[in-house]
Amino acid sequence: MALSKFLGLFLIHIALLSSSCFAADPFVFYDFEVSYITASPLGVPQQVIAINNKFPGPTINSTTNNNVVINVRNKLDESLLLHWSGIQQRRSSWQDGLPGTNCPIPPKWNWTYQFQVKDQIGSFFYFPSLHFQRAAGGFGGFIINNRDIIPIPFGSPDGDITILIGDWYTRNHTALRKALDAGKDLGMPDGVLINGKGPYRYNDTLIPDGIDYETIDVHPGGKTYRLRVHNVGISTSLNFRIQSHNLLLAETEGSYTVQQNYTSLDIHVGQSYSFLLTTDQNASSDYYIVASARFVNESQWKRVTGVAILRYSNSKGKAAGPLPDPPQDEYDKTFSMNQARSIRWNVSASGARPNPQGSFRYGSINVTEIFVLKNKPPVTIDGKRRTTLSGISFVNPATPIRLADQFKVKGVYKLDFPSRPLTGPPKMETSVINGTFRGFMEVILQNNDTKVQTYHLSGYAFFVVGMDYGEWSENSRGTYNKWDGIARSTTQVYPGAWTAILISLDNVGVWNLRTENLDSWYLGQETYIRVVNPE
Repeated sequence: MALSKFLGLFLIHIALLSSSCFAADPFVFYDFEVSYITASPLGVPQQVIAINNKFPGPTINSTTNNNVVINVRNKLDESLLLHWSGIQQRRSSWQDGLPGTNCPIPPKWNWTYQFQVKDQIGSFFYFPSLHFQRAAGGFGGFIINNRDIIPIPFGSPDGDITILIGDWYTRNHTALRKALDAGKDLGMPDGVLINGKGPYRYNDTLIPDGIDYETIDVHPGGKTYRLRVHNVGISTSLNFRIQSHNLLLAETEGSYTVQQNYTSLDIHVGQSYSFLLTTDQNASSDYYIVASARFVNESQWKRVTGVAILRYSNSKGKAAGPLPDPPQDEYDKTFSMNQARSIRWNVSASGARPNPQGSFRYGSINVTEIFVLKNKPPVTIDGKRRTTLSGISFVNPATPIRLADQFKVKGVYKLDFPSRPLTGPPKMETSVINGTFRGFMEVILQNNDTKVQTYHLSGYAFFVVGMDYGEWSENSRGTYNKWDGIARSTTQVYPGAWTAILISLDNVGVWNLRTENLDSWYLGQETYIRVVNPE
């Protein structure tokens, strides 16, 4: 009862705030009805989460500084939150759609999200953040276009195409959740979907007949298409490639990159990239689009491969023959890391900066606080299988942290997250990082697990300044890129390795720092950074 009173006051407070903040910039409106439908992307009928009866959901199309209004009606049988991954929610962290910032939307209720995409451009996606629901769908693309007066650092593309890739299970999300609750691993996925569809039948033995696959239609003659590719999956890093075509990397998660060609690129869970594809082939046949599992035994994981078709309008036949090869680096751990290091920020491009106050000269800013965050394989705490960050397995509070702050509710969380990993036994707590407003934070993400982890931070674009194998030490700073490290919201940390990021804490709010690997996130591998303006 007390919470509903808080919520009512809170909504009035938000309404007053939004009416004063959003006056001059244009609005874009969306209505989302979130429900279950039956689909068979891998040939097995199953329950998936659709938006407006579509799986995946619609792409949100906006422009820098637009006010985005999305009315969400929850027709599921459980509570729902939609999270707008990579949207910085400047001064509006209560719209972030996570349990630390929002009350869930109960079944049969609706809730209207309203936020401004302030000073941002680029390629992002949204997804449901509660109850392991992302494993059932409910995701879609989120585009923020440049304003007309801001030039893009490449010619206007002839088309703009969103591609959602991700590993997939034929078990419902509720069954996957029960397996995790019972202390089990999820095991190998049943396949990879591309835009909600299963693989093209490139191999009659592996792929059953009758599976619906995705086709991307393009025109010949050297036309250029912008492909926005997002890994919306559960826990599998995927290598993305298109037969006989180069991928010119142009943008990632809101930052234009130094443009360079890749024959394939590793896209880890939760990451987004924009490529420019030129139709420079002779269209003797269609071409394979492939997203295949990385860092696994490929002979055992063959089924975990998504295959779509790139079709020129003058194509002379169907795609045939073997798929284009993935990187041949099963015994070379450095190939993927060197590829990641090669992604650099285009510091001369116009556009909304991640931190418009000038902190893009990040290499010369003094660090004010340092956190070393370490994850390990799952552990048992109080008889339950849990994952940890620095020895703490996060417990989501009954009252969102943002709401507890607003109404000064005591005892909801502890502002005591350690700056170095705990040395004692692991524990389950609602422990939050105390960030200093306008501070400059260095975070070292140390992955002592056996699989790739990707980490996401809400509210910010951080600078990826270094990564290497082994344990991070003070001497590791000598290897940092202090000039053009990419600014983004999701970064990979290789097993037995570290990644260092720098964050300018200029956005007031409560911000989720989590692994994007859905199983590890579900079991507690996350925290929040609380940033308060003392004035």
